[in-house]
Amino acid sequence: MSHSRKLPPIGLAHLTALAVPPREFVELAARTGFQSVGLRLFAADPGAPVYSLPVGSPELRELRDTMTATGVGVFDIETITLRPTFTLEGVAAVFEGARELGARRLTVSGDDPDYVRLVSNFAALCDLAHQYDLSVDFENLGWRSVATFGQALELVRSAQQPNAGVLVDALHFFRNGGKLEALTEAPPAVIRSIQLCDAPERAPSNKEEMIAEARGARLPPGEGVFDLLGLIAAVPPDSALSVEVPMSGDLPVDERVKRIYDATRKLLLKACGG
Repeated sequence: MSHSRKLPPIGLAHLTALAVPPREFVELAARTGFQSVGLRLFAADPGAPVYSLPVGSPELRELRDTMTATGVGVFDIETITLRPTFTLEGVAAVFEGARELGARRLTVSGDDPDYVRLVSNFAALCDLAHQYDLSVDFENLGWRSVATFGQALELVRSAQQPNAGVLVDALHFFRNGGKLEALTEAPPAVIRSIQLCDAPERAPSNKEEMIAEARGARLPPGEGVFDLLGLIAAVPPDSALSVEVPMSGDLPVDERVKRIYDATRKLLLKACGG
């Protein structure tokens, strides 16, 4: 982002306050300054929190009314984990609802040791998503088989799907050895979505700690050790920006999310030369 670049719109990822249902989440985003949201419409793991918005349902209709009233849109949906047992069954129905909401991207991660099967499943998912005007961002997670940004980028290249990209989540990028040069060297068309957060200096030492940090111990952008200004400068300037900052503590959700927004805005003003 150059000196002359204006402050970009900021989205709010659902994991930041996953207990808040979609309609109320859009209202929360509007109250605290965000322009868009991501919604958790697939369970990341069996039994994980997830929301259902089938086409024709009162929930989807009320959500659309709330989006119109607040001006906050749905940018992306999440999150499908490609395991050995993955099938496309039921996916199209969720995509149908997402299309009605105007969602543009889907987040996916991979946890399958069979690389050929993983690439095949990812390609098939991208093909189906394309029919619903969705692009697909692959996210590396340190405790899964696609753990690094480089591995996610290679998988996207292997799948050869025009609507496939890599999600750059600051936590998973930096905690799993990501270097800023890898972002500047990647094809710009592959990096369309960025998720900002920060973290303390002490890194997790095992899988359980990694998961705990990712799901409940992040910091607002600019309050930890990550080179977020360097990350912002390294990614394509038209990448969509959102924040994903699940945090522990007793702050009411509005105060917590407003704190995250203010910290993000302060960081982006600095990135824009303000």
